[in-house]
Amino acid sequence: MSQANIPNIPLFINGKHVQSTSTEWRDVLNPATQEVVARVPFATADEVNAAVANAKETFRTWRNTSLAQRMRIMLKFQQLLRENIAPLAELITREHGKTLPDAEGEVMRGLEVVEHACSITSLQLGELAENAATGVDVYTINQPLGVGAGITAFNFPVMLPCFMFPISVACGNTFILKPSEQDPSSSLFLVELANKAGLPPGVLNVVHGGPDVANMICDHPDIKAVSFIGSTNVGTHIYRRATESGKRAQSMMGAKNHCIVLPDANKDQAINNLLGAAFGAAGQRCMANSVVVLVGATKEWIPEIVARSKTLKIGPGSDREADLGPMVSKAAKARTERLIGTGVEQGAKLLLDGRNCKVDGYPEGNFVGPCIFTGVKTEMDIYQQEIFGPAMCIVEVETLDEAIAFINANPNGNGTSIFTSSGWSARKFQNEIDVGQVGINVPIPVPVAYFSFTGSRASKLGDLGPNGKQAVQFWTQTKTVTARWFAPDDQAGKINTTISLK
Repeated sequence: MSQANIPNIPLFINGKHVQSTSTEWRDVLNPATQEVVARVPFATADEVNAAVANAKETFRTWRNTSLAQRMRIMLKFQQLLRENIAPLAELITREHGKTLPDAEGEVMRGLEVVEHACSITSLQLGELAENAATGVDVYTINQPLGVGAGITAFNFPVMLPCFMFPISVACGNTFILKPSEQDPSSSLFLVELANKAGLPPGVLNVVHGGPDVANMICDHPDIKAVSFIGSTNVGTHIYRRATESGKRAQSMMGAKNHCIVLPDANKDQAINNLLGAAFGAAGQRCMANSVVVLVGATKEWIPEIVARSKTLKIGPGSDREADLGPMVSKAAKARTERLIGTGVEQGAKLLLDGRNCKVDGYPEGNFVGPCIFTGVKTEMDIYQQEIFGPAMCIVEVETLDEAIAFINANPNGNGTSIFTSSGWSARKFQNEIDVGQVGINVPIPVPVAYFSFTGSRASKLGDLGPNGKQAVQFWTQTKTVTARWFAPDDQAGKINTTISLK
């Protein structure tokens, strides 16, 4: 693509594309080729302020839009989203690198949230107690907060925004989205579809940028709540900055997810699921199962795990036969390869080395093949850090109790899984494991959208997570009304100086 033909990605304010006046721009690259496919601006302070002011003004009317009308918009949005799965997936693959089938799966997971938002007429219901005291009714109203904001990571440029704005705007809030500057085009297209579905101008705005723009969002006095999904370092900063400025905040952050495999598990199913969970999206998932805890005789499966990993095809995301696409950037590839080297230096045994991976026709691609370690110790960098690449660490223990204790000793709590044919073992695991999201014969336990995302411990800041009932709680404030109506001929009676209602 010639320099003259490279598109400048616009902001989206008041229902319109706005060309940024920023002097700071970033190239958006195709990870398989290093081709510059777009340029994204880092919005100015004036542009961020304009987006927030527009959202604040629009909130005055949007908050009073009927639940039925908001539901109808969400119904139209889910229809448009379903009709545009293919172009959205192509944008994801072009800028992120994940395979087209994986990108299509991402859009479908985002679609689930929009479908859930279509139930807003029941999700936002309050409660009423008639005659809580004589002639007194008490009821709650779940009202929108005002202007909300979402800051998303690169690894799910459609699904993560869907974890945020559909429920928020369906609850009557207006919203500012700051997508990742690494792959913003699919996020912008998603917002365009929402506006095409009937969202009034100003309900949903988009600003682009890096840390400075994120800080502006956290600091802005007219933004009432901030949702973040991404790395631990950034998430901790976002949460603290937002809460210190008086905002409601949630941060879904980094992880070190483990998967226990018991000897009674279905071997073929377990191994195939382990590889998909560890190496899918080149390991760039916060829910990737990067640590496999083999119990007892399952250590004998290691040669088969390695052999099947070698059969995975590595190629550009546009190749539907590819199992792994490139990593999102050269920096991400370099970090993964550095950690792999550190693992070897610190004494882990590298059974499969995916470094120096070459793909015919794509010499500049950010490709890393599957890597498998055994002999991993808890003090090693490859265990302590989230590699966020296609690397599997194998740990061997003798009993289920040891495996549970090993996982519970890790500070993170995003997700964990077990593969077993024993209902007793599965129940023991789900009861004793101290991790927020649990999979039983499911390798990536991201719940369906009408259940909340419940990562825990060091993987989460804030009491409420995205999706499900918790999302409605996060994006609304509860107002409790105590009401009594007197008949025209009621006598005042005696003065009541107690706190009780009679």
